[in-house]
Amino acid sequence: MVLVSACLAGCKCRYDGNGKQIEEIMRMVIETKAFPICPEVLGGMPIPRESCEINQGRVVTADGNDYTSQFVLGAQKALEIAKILGVNKAILQQRSPSCGCGKIYDGSFTGKIIEGNGVFAELLLNNGITIETIE
Repeated sequence: MVLVSACLAGCKCRYDGNGKQIEEIMRMVIETKAFPICPEVLGGMPIPRESCEINQGRVVTADGNDYTSQFVLGAQKALEIAKILGVNKAILQQRSPSCGCGKIYDGSFTGKIIEGNGVFAELLLNNGITIETIE
C-alpha cells in the first residue's frame, strides 16, 4: 500500500480549500493501491486555513500564528495509519510544511524555496518510509 497526499487525489483539503488532481494518483486510490491522507486535517486544521510555512523549526502563518502542535499531532496520527496499513512508500505534495520532501518554502512567505522537509515527511523518513514527490 502506498500513502498519498490527499490533495493529490483530488480531495479539497489544501490550505486554500482546493485539491490538486493528479490523474495517476486518483487512479491508484480508486484501484485501492493507494490510501489518501491529509496530516494537516488530521491535526485539527480547518479547510480552508491560513497558509503556513516552516520558520526556525516552527510551523507558522505570515502573521506569526503558531500551528506547530497541530502539524505534529497530524503527522503522528498519519504515521499511525501508515503503520496499520503496512505502508513502505509515500507520494507527497512537494513544498508543503507537512508533506514537502527535499524542498519547502523558507518561512518568509515570499515564495523562496530551500532544502528541507515538512513535518510529516520528516517523520515518515525517520520511520523508514520512502518518499516520492510528483516532480
